[in-house]
Amino acid sequence: MTKKEIAALAEKELMKLYPEAACTLDYTKPYELMFAARLAAQCTDARVNIVTKALFKKYPDLRSFAEADLAELEQDVKPCGFYRNKAKSLKEMAGQLINDFGGEVPDTMEELLTLSGIGRKTANLMLGDVFGKPAVVTDTHCIRITGRLGLTKNKEPAKVEKDLVKLLPPESSSDFCHRTVEFGRDICTARKPKCEKCPLSYFCKYYAEQISATEKKK
Repeated sequence: MTKKEIAALAEKELMKLYPEAACTLDYTKPYELMFAARLAAQCTDARVNIVTKALFKKYPDLRSFAEADLAELEQDVKPCGFYRNKAKSLKEMAGQLINDFGGEVPDTMEELLTLSGIGRKTANLMLGDVFGKPAVVTDTHCIRITGRLGLTKNKEPAKVEKDLVKLLPPESSSDFCHRTVEFGRDICTARKPKCEKCPLSYFCKYYAEQISATEKKK
């Protein structure tokens, strides 16, 4: 079975499991998704959603973020961890969006990467969820699952992204990545994947290797 065939099967099965593919970060404005994604670095989406519920009320627009007292903003985002760097990024991003992009989130990878604290992962999230463009968001779940399926041997996000771009239909690549997040939390967990109840096991390289290893021990 080719990698492209495996990717197609994975997409089919994940679509059955999670027909409503969606980002788990709460937001109402495009920049809020970008800010939430910045806060989500090494923090759970659930915790970020708790923090941003109050944060976006306190700072209702880009100008209020840009003019925020940095020390106060640090305390506001402290529950998300790495709060000094994250607060600095939010304040700087707000200023950049106002001064460089007329208060709008840019819609190209090149422009998004000029923003403070934004890497390819968040840029792809914005391109896919906000602008409906082809995007591959390689978070830890996506990297782990596509690796186990045999779609990539890489661990670095940019390299995994490059591998998956070749295998996934552009129009559904963003949704595929959202589904791997839910699948990674529910079934294909990092430490103890629930292979016995996994609908992807019949074409999964990791599962085949586990079965083979068990047989050899007998």
